[in-house]
Amino acid sequence: MNFNHISKFSLFFLLLFCSFNVIAQNTAVSGTITDANTHQPLSFVTVSFVNSTIGINSNDQGKYRLSSSQQYFQIKATFVGYKPALLTIVPGKEQVVNIRLFPEAKALQEVTIKSAKRPKYTNRDNPAVELIRKVIENKPKNRPEAYDYVEYRAYDKLQLSFINVSDKLAEKKFFRKYKFILDNRDTTLIPGKSLLPMYLTEKLTQNYYRKNPEKKRTIILGEKSVDFGSFIDNDGLGQYIKHIYADVDIYQNNIFLITNQFLSPISNSAPTFYKFFITDTVVVNNTKLVKLSFTPRNTTDMLFEGNIYITLDGNYAVQKAELVINKNINLNFVKSLRVNLDFEQNPDKRYHLSRSDILADFGLNKKKNGGIFGDRTITFKNYIVNQPRPDTTYTTAEATEIADEVKHRSDDFWAKNRLDTLTTAESKVYKNIDSLQKMPSFRRTMDIATLLLAGYKSFGPFEVGPSNAFYSFNPIEGLRLRLGGRTTPELSKRYYFETYGAYGFTDKKWKYFGSATYSLNDKSIYKFPQNYVRISVQKDTKIPGQALQFVQEDNFLLSFKRGENDKFLYNDNYKINYVHEYASHFSYALGFNNWTQQPAGSLYSISNANTATPNVVNHLTTSEASLQLRYAPHEQFYQGKIYRIPIPNKYPIVTFNYIQGIKNVFNSSYNYQNVDLRFDKHFYESFLGYSDISLEGNRIFGQVPYPLLTIHQANQTYAYDIESYNLMNFLEFVSDKYVALKIDQHWQGLFFNKIPLLKKLKWRETTTFKLLYGSVGDNNNPGIHPQLYQYPIEKNGAPITYALGNTPYIEGSVGIENIFKLIRIDAVKRFTYLDHPGVATWGIRTRVKFDF
Repeated sequence: MNFNHISKFSLFFLLLFCSFNVIAQNTAVSGTITDANTHQPLSFVTVSFVNSTIGINSNDQGKYRLSSSQQYFQIKATFVGYKPALLTIVPGKEQVVNIRLFPEAKALQEVTIKSAKRPKYTNRDNPAVELIRKVIENKPKNRPEAYDYVEYRAYDKLQLSFINVSDKLAEKKFFRKYKFILDNRDTTLIPGKSLLPMYLTEKLTQNYYRKNPEKKRTIILGEKSVDFGSFIDNDGLGQYIKHIYADVDIYQNNIFLITNQFLSPISNSAPTFYKFFITDTVVVNNTKLVKLSFTPRNTTDMLFEGNIYITLDGNYAVQKAELVINKNINLNFVKSLRVNLDFEQNPDKRYHLSRSDILADFGLNKKKNGGIFGDRTITFKNYIVNQPRPDTTYTTAEATEIADEVKHRSDDFWAKNRLDTLTTAESKVYKNIDSLQKMPSFRRTMDIATLLLAGYKSFGPFEVGPSNAFYSFNPIEGLRLRLGGRTTPELSKRYYFETYGAYGFTDKKWKYFGSATYSLNDKSIYKFPQNYVRISVQKDTKIPGQALQFVQEDNFLLSFKRGENDKFLYNDNYKINYVHEYASHFSYALGFNNWTQQPAGSLYSISNANTATPNVVNHLTTSEASLQLRYAPHEQFYQGKIYRIPIPNKYPIVTFNYIQGIKNVFNSSYNYQNVDLRFDKHFYESFLGYSDISLEGNRIFGQVPYPLLTIHQANQTYAYDIESYNLMNFLEFVSDKYVALKIDQHWQGLFFNKIPLLKKLKWRETTTFKLLYGSVGDNNNPGIHPQLYQYPIEKNGAPITYALGNTPYIEGSVGIENIFKLIRIDAVKRFTYLDHPGVATWGIRTRVKFDF
């Protein structure tokens, strides 16, 4: 994710993490639980404070830890097949209490304790594994999709809170004016934690499903969210949080949470990666259930631990599930996470999900009690199965934007239609945040933070920035100063303007950019689906082969480059574009561009080089018409007021581009066609991590000089660029046809977690492979056609630019990411064309990336 794009999210989370915490003295107990006879550790022993609801299960090493800000004097440990243990503790103190449990001979119907000694775990002849295989076998019929028709109502509530903010904070001079916020606490949701709600969103939907032909439809009946004003993009923030707290379907093989995939305990391969234990039998509503505990075989893998309750009515359905992430996994900022799933019986005796509750505790330091607590609860009611509705119920297209009426439901509507209740503290959040964002002191603080983190200073309808582009340098322009900005929705949702001006103190030339965009569907151009027209003009420098963008080379840190970097182009671009997206996530874009290139620095263009009077070409002008077709099924975005960022998902993205060069239009010199097809896919690989793979093919038809060939995207900075070839020199390779493959694999600590030191550091390993295979046809070879521009050479005659030959360009890298939770460092190796002058055969590159 681009750091600039998530700055508003970072701002919000930074404010949460940086809350001042003075924690009351806790009662904290930790230790190890063992079998009194064999001295072996016991996992999944329940330990709790006596006369409280605060409890926890021991992990697979028998370790536990309980804490509370309340005063307790005793703890109790219970486990099926063992006698309960009651122990005295000292309140208000951190202490270690090791527990020994004595076995007792006890039979629980299907469960018989034959021996106190625990044999080595095996799947063979294991009744727990036999039971889980029955659950796996019956998964298809226990999912809602097993019915021909399903409909239900769902109420989705998500809240974020500060944890254990000190009572003394409101007494400090700076915070006295915010006392109405600081006094709104909830001590009932999580025992031992004082929660200060700061974010709340609610959504009520009516949902329909039809199996054949398959169709799902969701109608939003009401939506309500806190509003932080212009400082935080509420829509984008809401999308990001929902992406973290994704819907949990235990019947899926993989469960997506906190931007990672966890293997479900009832996945098809669960017996290979989990250990299962039958720990109890219970009767709920006259239904016999088996309590099945599970724990990862390898505690560093992205797996859950916890309990599931299985029916013994022949359906082998999950009636209840408690999923907890293991503390040993490599997951940033997450101190704890629990998922509770409850299921209810349909009239046909099968089960449907009735409640999903995801509770996560976020913090920079797992040992401290401060941070953020998030709770997303979805309640499902009014299930109706196998009752068909008219076709329009399932097929009517949904509005792409929520109507104002739905966003502004009355308090009476919510009081009547909530399928759950708000706590007293939650019920005050809307009013409190509304009052907060109107306070001048809060607005001043957020204005400064926005400039520092997002790089823009707001002046209402216009904001100045980005600040990281104010100053940069390069060999052609020398010191470069730039000032620009953009309009905001406070000016207009339909009109959008963007501009900058820059000056180089060495070449003594002004550069500029200006664009005007008009939305044709009465909404922001950043809202899906887009439908807008844009006109822009840009005069600026560019390295050949690099995209000319709004920020492009102006970032100060990208001014530092390796090797020779004095071959630039002055570019004049005049563009008009039309973009139209559809609800199906198919889109097309039409464009026209008139483009003039002039060589700068040591770059030059010569034709007829072998004649007595070679022709020095000072400029090249082309006019291009373009068409882009793009299909990105189920694509979602973090959408804010003036940005939108795609959310990675498992579906492929296919992009087709066609460019037609038009001769004799606005001084254009060439006719040609450029055809490009690209396939991108984000692969989730469960405990193996994930990978991003792209495959691209390109072909240019017609005779053109080398500046109009594909100049492959090189990188001579010290930053690692996913899209570029990081050890290729600028202008090194050109082609008129090529195939490119890029694989970026993130192992998520799969190997490092087996090494104690690296496991403690939470580092993660990456591997990358890039292959580029192509050529230049005879019709575009300047050696055969001297009237074409000759490839640039050094003063000593050494070539600078090459046509790709029979050997593909290959580079790869191995890297470490998650250094200080943000930094990725790659050791990059170039494997081909090592004889080219001035190339680096290997190098170290770095990248900043925010990830969980």
